[in-house]
Amino acid sequence: MRTRHLVLGLYADEAALEWARSVIRSAAASHRARVVRWEERGFPERDASVEDLYDHLAEQWSYEHPGQEPTGHRPVELRLGLACSLRQWRSLRKTVPRELCPEGSGPHICRVPWSLG
Repeated sequence: MRTRHLVLGLYADEAALEWARSVIRSAAASHRARVVRWEERGFPERDASVEDLYDHLAEQWSYEHPGQEPTGHRPVELRLGLACSLRQWRSLRKTVPRELCPEGSGPHICRVPWSLG
């Protein structure tokens, strides 16, 4: 099996980031993909390049939560290396967004704004 890569941008506080980690690990396990690398940029230390890359997620959060302060929220980039087949990886790329935002394709607010790279 080859190592395939999954890159996610999130706008999260510590609790939401922990929830997203759990969702991603569970999705990987359910697809029998082995996580061989897990890299996080932007949390707990800020990273200007991550903030620039995912600034649209902060805007999305502000739009979806008018009047609320984004206390503790910041852009985070997760870079995963997964040992899996191409079929497993493709399925996982569909599953992770669906699990992060399970409301379907209609208008709704995601618990954690995300971007899949």
